[in-house]
Amino acid sequence: MTAIVWFRRDLRLHDNPTLTRALAEHELVVPVFCLDERLITGRHRSAPRAAFMRGCLVELDRNLRAAGSRLVFVDRPPERAIPDLARQLAAEAVYAAADVSPFARRRDRAVAHALAAGGSSLTLGPGTFVADDLAAVTSGSGTPYTVFTPFYRRWLTLPRRAVHPAPRSLPAPPPTPASGPLPELGDLPPQAPFAPGEHAARERMLAFAAGEGLDGYHEHHDDLGQPHASGLSAYLHFGCVSARELESLLPDSDDAEAARRQLCWRDFYAHVLLHHPGNARAEQQPQLRGRIEWNRSMPLFDTWREGRTGYPLVDAAMRELLHTGHMHNRARLVVGSFLVKDMGIDWRWGERWFMRTLLDGDEANNNGNWQWIASVGVDPQPPSRRMFNPTLQQLKFDPEGHYVRRHVPELRSVPDAYLAEPWTMPADVQRHAGCIIGADYPVPVLDHAQARREAIARYERARSG
Repeated sequence: MTAIVWFRRDLRLHDNPTLTRALAEHELVVPVFCLDERLITGRHRSAPRAAFMRGCLVELDRNLRAAGSRLVFVDRPPERAIPDLARQLAAEAVYAAADVSPFARRRDRAVAHALAAGGSSLTLGPGTFVADDLAAVTSGSGTPYTVFTPFYRRWLTLPRRAVHPAPRSLPAPPPTPASGPLPELGDLPPQAPFAPGEHAARERMLAFAAGEGLDGYHEHHDDLGQPHASGLSAYLHFGCVSARELESLLPDSDDAEAARRQLCWRDFYAHVLLHHPGNARAEQQPQLRGRIEWNRSMPLFDTWREGRTGYPLVDAAMRELLHTGHMHNRARLVVGSFLVKDMGIDWRWGERWFMRTLLDGDEANNNGNWQWIASVGVDPQPPSRRMFNPTLQQLKFDPEGHYVRRHVPELRSVPDAYLAEPWTMPADVQRHAGCIIGADYPVPVLDHAQARREAIARYERARSG
């Protein structure tokens, strides 16, 4: 009895319920990864993320070989490649971890249909999220959630599956089919902070759960200068570590509860996209679809994505993204608010840029966060409640300027008193700091107070229009 384990966003051996089930039910298990061209050139293409994925796959293959198996690479669309492989191997079943994006669900329906025509089947199971079945997480009336807090309360009560160890040995795959080479898939950012693969992911996860980053997380996880963060988002996206295993390692403390809540946000946005696939391209709130008057200025958008807005915190965050493929979550909220509320630019432009550049770019999380900050998504609040003043955010979350000075070197000698608003420096202070505003560092592209008033008016017109 032969089965295929189709790896997608579960690129690991530890706590992989798909692999565990296949090994329990079949004598021969063939691990497969399908390099679908749509992953590389499609709507959410990203050369940095593709390069990171390749590194994860290389290590997965190495780990499988150490256990006696190997990863079979195929590079055709899965609706053709997986059924063809199943016929070639006489495989009775294909196992995979379920996902929630509209693309993933269409893909899986097509593969399941093609497999059924050949007498095989596709079995989808848990492994991508903490919750085993996000579709089953419903309110008392049986409806899906659109507000985080009640979802969180329900999520905490869900039964948890056991965490599975990595298999010590695996059955050797057949000599055929021939596995094609894995091509180069772009380059990692020049200062990528994470090494790809399960080994680095587990080291980081275990260190975090033991206190390295977790201690103080409850009070300081928004701090930018000396961030208390897990650094696990890219690993969770590709499944180099299991979200369920990470949760199981968290102790009973306020810090751990704050980290657990972040894992729940990940499940929540996946739950929302699962039940509202139209969110992938349109606002969750129907009364705002097509009603907001967006600014379509590409030059203005370029100042944002290149970190040339004249607001130090915004510029530091956008340059961090360009150089590392990563951005602190608090900074994501600030730059998102600045783009959508201050600049008045369509949230989809920011969503698309993040998906191009983030190593952890995840459609559900990215879309959910952008709609949240744009005040068009779930858990709605008045637009003014999610309109962050970049100066005040810098003073609160980077009071000593470590984050800004790290990513905006032209501001390194600016005195603390002027760092959040360098355009207020007197001329002699600018000369002494070696930072002439308008020459060494840009003049602000807009006035935040005026932009705030315009944003409130823009949303009022959309709601009453």
